[in-house]
Parts: sequence; structure tokens; C-alpha cells
Amino acid sequence: MRILITTGIFPPDIGGPATYVPTIAKALTERGHQVTVLTTSEPENLQWDDSIYPFSVFRVNRRQKIWLRSLKFVAKVLRLGRMADVIYANGIYFETVIANKFLRKPLVMKIVGDEAWERSVRKGWTKDNFEGFQQRHQSWQAELLKRLRSWVVRQADKVIVPSQYLANWVVKWGVPAEKVTVIYNAVEIPDGVKPLPIPLRTPIKAITVGRLIPLKRVDKLLEALEKIPELGLVVVGDGPERPRLERMAQDLGVSDRVYFSGQRSKRETIGLMAACDFFILNSTHEGLPHVVLEAMALGLPVVATAVGGIPEVVRDGETGVLVSPEDRMLESTLLTLVSNKEMKQQLGERAQRWIRENMSLEAMVVLTEQVLKSKKETMRVL
Repeated sequence: MRILITTGIFPPDIGGPATYVPTIAKALTERGHQVTVLTTSEPENLQWDDSIYPFSVFRVNRRQKIWLRSLKFVAKVLRLGRMADVIYANGIYFETVIANKFLRKPLVMKIVGDEAWERSVRKGWTKDNFEGFQQRHQSWQAELLKRLRSWVVRQADKVIVPSQYLANWVVKWGVPAEKVTVIYNAVEIPDGVKPLPIPLRTPIKAITVGRLIPLKRVDKLLEALEKIPELGLVVVGDGPERPRLERMAQDLGVSDRVYFSGQRSKRETIGLMAACDFFILNSTHEGLPHVVLEAMALGLPVVATAVGGIPEVVRDGETGVLVSPEDRMLESTLLTLVSNKEMKQQLGERAQRWIRENMSLEAMVVLTEQVLKSKKETMRVL
């Protein structure tokens, strides 16, 4: 089977799709399929050495004017998709859909969030959280994006989502339930990863990973840190909130207990996680973040807000601890973990075992392959 995968980010970028796409492309190639990846990249990465991959990679400059980038991406999809048996979109959905109106190939999409909401938040067109954005009428700009998003996703022959939570919302966007398949992301920790040194002297260290934007609520972690002197915090990631967070750490008197590591590679991030005692994710919204699964695979206890698909894997009191984004449980939960070594160990061991039993790479690849094959066979019959 010849598969064209489209994506918005790819290594050396970091993020969910940049982790998932190389993994699934490599696995499908090893199963005998011919895979081609089309991505956007920063200008300095357009000549990145992609010979390390057993599949072809084509890159489009993402820093061009948006209309020019879109035209070039559509042209690339038209050229590369001509020989494909199926197109698997992991990003740049609109351009992929437009190109496929001419190609008329089976189209499978993987949806991990709502781009309409994310863009509306960035542009200041909404202050609602993810669920409020879906349920309430928004500004005309945001409503236009919602309509466009729903139209684009409905063009797919099949939609893969990483959680039942997200599946429910995709159905509400107008996609028939029978077209939506939940396939949990697999978790693989690279071989030979060693804990990296962390410039903090606290006896206990927690880590959070993600883009530094308001919905991640790292500011609340800093406030909790002020009252727990034994605890240090590693913040991996970058974003518009970083200057404010660094000033806040200074104002709270905890800057010597916070390490802003900036954006790191996947291996470096795993190494920093391996050097910590537990993982925290305090977001107001998530789909099913891969970094939570990686923390569990490392045997780290996870403290996370009970939002999105997180409760599907972080079982409160069993494989981690869930807190509500609305109450003040965070501080007391962190205090309990800091003082209870046995609880940390048990939660970490159960989390690691659950990941091994439920989120293997083989299961994810087999299920994804079945969806891609089913759409190819459906098109052949038609």
C-alpha cells in the first residue's frame, strides 16, 4: 500500500505529531508499505538530513506568506498523492482536503484537538475554554473557523482520534459516529536514555512539559511551589508566557527552585523527566497528551487535571492523581506526594505497568493499518 502522510510538524520540531508521524511512518514502512511524508518546516530545516528515515520526506517552508505556503502545499499533495493508495492527514488539513478534491483518494485524518479553538485563543477571538468554545456562540471570526473546521473534518472517509473524549466532540462536529475510530497513542521510550543533571538542590523534583501558554497554568504551579520548600520544579518548553512566569518566580521568591529549561529535543526531555520524582500537567484543556503517557512509561507518578482524555489513562489513586481545574486541590496533592514516598512508588509502578499492558506500539500500528487498508479497499470496490 502506498501512503502519503501530511503533517504540520516533523523533526526537528517537537510536539505530538512530530513524535507520532515518524513512529507510524517507520512502522508502516517496516510492514511493507511505501510511505511518503509531506510536512512544513522552518527555513533552516528545509535541508535537514532525512536520510535517517526509511521513508521519503518532503518539506515546505512554513515561513512564507500563508497563501503562498498553502498553494505550494496543495501542489505538493497533488504531485505526491497521485500515486498514493490512501492519504493520511495529520495536519495541514484544509490544503490536503482541497488537493484531494482533485485526486479523489481515500482520505483518513488523525484529529488530536480543535484548531479552530486554538487559533481563536491565539487571536483573542475567544476567552472560552475548549468545551465552552464548542457549546457557546462565538465572535464571527471564531464562528467562521468553527464552520470551516467542521467542513474540513467531514471530508474525511475515516477519522482517527486518540481518546473517546475527543471522539464525542468530533461526532458533534457532524462526522458520523461510524467514521470515527479511537486508537490510543503508543508509548516508546528511546533506548539508552539517562537522567540529565538538573541545577536544583531540592530533595524532590517535579517536572512539567509543554508550550508556555495560559491554558497550561504553570503560574498555578509556581504559586503552589511557594508553600512547599522541599519541592523543585523543572519547566520544559517555551512560549509567550515564559517572561511573565520567570518574573513571577522571582516575585514569589522561588526562582532558585525553578529551572526553565527551554525547548528541548525528545531525548533531552525524556532525560529530564527521568531525573525527576513526579510529573505535573495543570492544563485547563488537553486531548490525550503524549507527554503524560511518556511520564507513566518512565514510572513517574502523574498529577494532572481531570480534563479531556486524561482520565481515560490517569486513573485517580491507581495510576496517578487527578485534580479539578476549578478547585484548590493542587497544593495539597503535591504536599501529599512530597511527603509520601511509598505512595509515589506505588503510583509510578502501576502507571508503568498499565502503559505496558494497554499502549503498545504494535497495537497502535495494527489498528492504524487496518483503518488505512479499509479505506483503500472501500475505494477499490467503489
